[in-house]
Amino acid sequence: MDKKLLEILVCPVTKGPLIYDKARQELISKSARLAYPIRDGIPVMLEDEARSISEEEAEKL
Repeated sequence: MDKKLLEILVCPVTKGPLIYDKARQELISKSARLAYPIRDGIPVMLEDEARSISEEEAEKL
């Protein structure tokens, strides 16, 4: 994931910062508790495509 792109991208729901999870290939919004997938190197920043994460999972990040 390109660091400059990661600096620019924000959560489309909360407009907050995202955390890159390299192992799962996801961008995570702790405030929205959503994980956006990265497919073929391209972040899919659609709320409908994101998976919900638990509060516990969000706190671990």
